[in-house]
Amino acid sequence: MEELSELLLQRRRKVDALWEAGVNPYPNDFKPLHTSADVVAAYGDTEQFDASGEQYIVAGRMLARRSFGKAAFIQLQDRKGRIQVYVKKDEVGAEAFETFESFDIGDIIGIEGFPFRTKTGELSLHAKQIRLLVKSLHPLPEKFHGLTDLETRYRQRYVDLIVNPEARDVFIKRSRIVNLIRGFMAGRDFLEVETPMMHPIPGGATARPFVTHHNALDMQLFLRIAPELYLKRLVVGGLERVFEINRNFRNEGISVRHNPEFTMMEFYQAYATYEELMDFTEELFCHVAQEILGTLDFTCQGNEISFKRPWKRLTVREAILEHGDIDAKQLDDRDLALAYARGLGLDLPQDIGYGKLVMEIFDEVVEHKLIQPTFITAYPTEVSPLSRKNDHNPDIVDRFELIIGGREIANAFSELNDPVDQKERFLSQVAEKNKGDEEAHYMDEDYVRALEYGMPPTAGEGIGIDRLVMLLTDSASIRDVILFPQLRKEMK
Repeated sequence: MEELSELLLQRRRKVDALWEAGVNPYPNDFKPLHTSADVVAAYGDTEQFDASGEQYIVAGRMLARRSFGKAAFIQLQDRKGRIQVYVKKDEVGAEAFETFESFDIGDIIGIEGFPFRTKTGELSLHAKQIRLLVKSLHPLPEKFHGLTDLETRYRQRYVDLIVNPEARDVFIKRSRIVNLIRGFMAGRDFLEVETPMMHPIPGGATARPFVTHHNALDMQLFLRIAPELYLKRLVVGGLERVFEINRNFRNEGISVRHNPEFTMMEFYQAYATYEELMDFTEELFCHVAQEILGTLDFTCQGNEISFKRPWKRLTVREAILEHGDIDAKQLDDRDLALAYARGLGLDLPQDIGYGKLVMEIFDEVVEHKLIQPTFITAYPTEVSPLSRKNDHNPDIVDRFELIIGGREIANAFSELNDPVDQKERFLSQVAEKNKGDEEAHYMDEDYVRALEYGMPPTAGEGIGIDRLVMLLTDSASIRDVILFPQLRKEMK
């Protein structure tokens, strides 16, 4: 800490010296006209250079410097990448070179120069003018080790993005993934909408909400756990294909798969079924993967994954029988199934509903084993309060979850549009909440009223954007794909 403090003091003294010498260390009149990528695009594949010496004006952060007395090579990083710059005293002038010698790693500088290749063949810019644009007061992490501490990388993402190119690449890919999804949806006549972030009644998923208060209205509000019920209100209103990409908030634990705020895409299509959405999801994911990775076969966290169609489809029951050490007779008998679950180490109450019991077993013995894309269908009605019951078996619903790499990536179902059935299920959820289930649904009378006006047969789906980005960028933690993940308070 003492060494760092001395470095900070040294840089502050340099700022004072620049001011005293009449040099503004924070000017605002330099306009870069090019990027490092422009130079590479023009000269990256050629050994020939324009004799007239075409000038490029770039700006970026100095990440490295090698000095040779009256000359130096520096590495300049801008938003498009890095390029080497050659700075020679005779070219930029003695006064500018003297100022340049006081520059530190991390300073932002402006360069005007012409492209050339060094004796080793590296494409570089030969500086004709050099200028300090921003004086950095904090030293960057040590060159050869970089910023490796995960806590610091997440908390000081700005430094992570400066020194770790792979971090920059993840977030550039994330932006591209979201844009590809938007384009895919728009190309299929879906309308992008925005729905409220603050809800008077939380709903659309089973989760504990964050609670806030609106002073002017003097009312309690909840940060949304899902946009589902508002999006389906829009389907009632005649917007038959809608989607939203935005944040959800759930007051739950933090892990490599969970952040209290996260990004989802939810979409709803009238006159569609959950079976059709399985085909739709395959098309969407394959489109995004092909554009981002150039292939449908890739590696994520050591697992070889293939998006080649068709993807596997199993019912919850089939998946448990395939991956769990249990036979059909045990699984179909509630008492035997409960004994099996307890044998797995699950602490479950004696009066647990059979549907919840089955899903506890599934979560424990199946989900982490599903590495290749797999649609799991036929979920218990008990755990699916917004899904349409199956016409042939009312104990299950027309629903699927998509699991890839051992993680749930998407959840979809044919929507429940019977207002009487929906109200009964809400009442059942309220009873569960009164028993102490903090994640159970509230009663939403206005949503029931909306259904009473008539919602066409509809299928809807939610896709976890963060988890999809993790998958396509081979990221181990959700914190690696969220620019500013939630962290504990910083210790002083």
